[in-house]
Amino acid sequence: MDLDPKDLIEQAAEATEAAEARAARLNATVAITVAALATFMGICKVKDDNIVQGMQQAQVNKLDYWAYYQARNIRADVAETTATQLELAKGGAPAAQAAAYDQAIAGYRTKAADQIRKRDELRALAEQAQSTYETLNRRDDQFDLSDALLAIAIALLAVTALTKLWPLYVVAMVPTFFGVLMGAAGLADWPIHPNMLFRLLS
Repeated sequence: MDLDPKDLIEQAAEATEAAEARAARLNATVAITVAALATFMGICKVKDDNIVQGMQQAQVNKLDYWAYYQARNIRADVAETTATQLELAKGGAPAAQAAAYDQAIAGYRTKAADQIRKRDELRALAEQAQSTYETLNRRDDQFDLSDALLAIAIALLAVTALTKLWPLYVVAMVPTFFGVLMGAAGLADWPIHPNMLFRLLS
């Protein structure tokens, strides 16, 4: 049976319209996805910048505490050495000066003990600053991985918009999912940290 050319034209027009409608839906979906990912990446960027500032402050604090630790250590050694020298000098000094030597020795021993106590406090603060740095660095790694995955996702979405292939959109959802997961982990401080991947990338 012969087909009416008019029917063929109408069928072709309907097929074209259907294809254009599918492409328009795909493009709209891609545009909404990219906008959502860009917004999420912006939020993560703000948080990540704050975390990096916290890391820098923790690093500065750690270095300062260790510098003060060394200074306290030197002061304790000097006080202890002075007390030892006074004890040695006391043996050859007149008996009338023994009380003065004892008082000076006790004073230097007290100074040495005080410096050691303060030194140990600084060591604890330095170790705490290092722990803070490592905790913040873990979250910074999460944001870095999120950025990389979402950049890959956006690149795939751009290719999807050009090729108008829904299967490619589905493929782009894989890095999107993991990128959003790592970004959310950084925001909420979830203990998600693929150490092997980070070691490979570092």
